[in-house]
Amino acid sequence: MAFLELQGLVKRYGEFSAVAECSLSVAKGEFVCLLGPSGCGKTTTLQMVAGFTPPTAGRVVLDGQDITGLKPSRRGLGIVFQSYALFPHMSVADNVAFGLEMRGVVAAERGKRVAQTLELVHLAPLAARFPKELSGGQRQRVALARALVISPPVLLLDEPMGALDAKLREEMQIELRALQHRVGITTVMVTHDQAEAMTLADRVVLMNKGRVEQVARPFEMYEQPNGRFSSTFLGKANVFEGRHEGQGVLVGDVCLPCLADAPRGPVDYIVRPERLVFAATGALVRGRVSARVFLGNHWLFQVETPLGTLQATQVNAGLPAVAEGDEVGLAWAAEQARVVARGA
Repeated sequence: MAFLELQGLVKRYGEFSAVAECSLSVAKGEFVCLLGPSGCGKTTTLQMVAGFTPPTAGRVVLDGQDITGLKPSRRGLGIVFQSYALFPHMSVADNVAFGLEMRGVVAAERGKRVAQTLELVHLAPLAARFPKELSGGQRQRVALARALVISPPVLLLDEPMGALDAKLREEMQIELRALQHRVGITTVMVTHDQAEAMTLADRVVLMNKGRVEQVARPFEMYEQPNGRFSSTFLGKANVFEGRHEGQGVLVGDVCLPCLADAPRGPVDYIVRPERLVFAATGALVRGRVSARVFLGNHWLFQVETPLGTLQATQVNAGLPAVAEGDEVGLAWAAEQARVVARGA
């Protein structure tokens, strides 16, 4: 049963639709990521849930109660911004206690809950420090503690790791996911980082131009994108325009394999780079390697072919046999391709 429901949310500014339509059901304890490029409407959607932006149309329902007309302070939601918004003149403990103080929680209870929450985020030894004395990751955990200490029904995160460097960001993703599991709190997070969404989310809500393109678990969205945008935004993909008339998908003069239940007519043919293999015999298409890039755990190749430029990846097991300038054949199986109706 849905715990948080977004029912046909719309936000227009004059003629411009920041959110054209967004409907979503979030289960209690679920971690959902709103993912998409800048300007897709994900942050506006989160702000409508938080109450900072009134919707033009639609409703926000929390645990069966319509909260669309409530002020942010009346919704009781925990919110963490990208900037963390910590009070520089307050200690860690006082920053965390602020929300409780505003709610009139007595000092003894306030101290107990602050201590418990700082233990939860592994910051108890730093309770007396000030924000300027903390690292980026520590400041993020203070912001999380401040949001969690009020025991909110829902935690809203707006690009909470955007200010962290790559290594710390990765560490904090793992820590945030573990914390969310321990607390069991319903969480909605905004991010433009595909890897972050796949790492953290139970489900990903992919948005584009104010609309929801696809909602799925990370593995399902990656393996079964419902169109060109989904396939190219979440990871890398080779996408060809073709036509399926029964034997395969015809792309130019090349017939590519697909499963029998693939849609007929004009289609987009999608195959991930890691599904392509270099083949001495039985190649579906031949071409010349125009670039080879080392990316640590794998190699990325660009191959110029009659279909256009294809990307292929290969797990790093040493220096690959294929070099720039080599003539190669590429092959993949029918079940490794995704075929969707054009314009889906």
